[in-house]
Amino acid sequence: QVTLVESGRGSVQTGGSLRLSCAISGFPSRRFYMAWFRQFPGKSREGVGSISTSGTNREYADFVEGRFTISQDNAKNNLYLFMDKLKPEDTAKYYCAAREGYVVDPPLKGDDFDYWGRGTQVTVSS
Repeated sequence: QVTLVESGRGSVQTGGSLRLSCAISGFPSRRFYMAWFRQFPGKSREGVGSISTSGTNREYADFVEGRFTISQDNAKNNLYLFMDKLKPEDTAKYYCAAREGYVVDPPLKGDDFDYWGRGTQVTVSS
């Protein structure tokens, strides 16, 4: 059974930084790819960043503007999202997601992922 568990929730001030983690277990091999999404109350989830199966390629949403970095450990047991220069509009619940398979260009749409964590709250105050 595949499970994803996010951690690193927190409250920071505008301009601050935060690192989210996602512990991954249950995949039979390392042949899977991952992403971070976020959701505002009453809105659909939107992609933040994704990483290819090999970890070589990354894709980011336009709003990231170079402020966030997605990474994974070598064993692919953990996915990370380092967020810098945070803004109040980054306040949302953040989710990690994964799908089994091999991709070179990682997608960033919710339909492209099968497994989801329960999310972790990030609050940025002005």
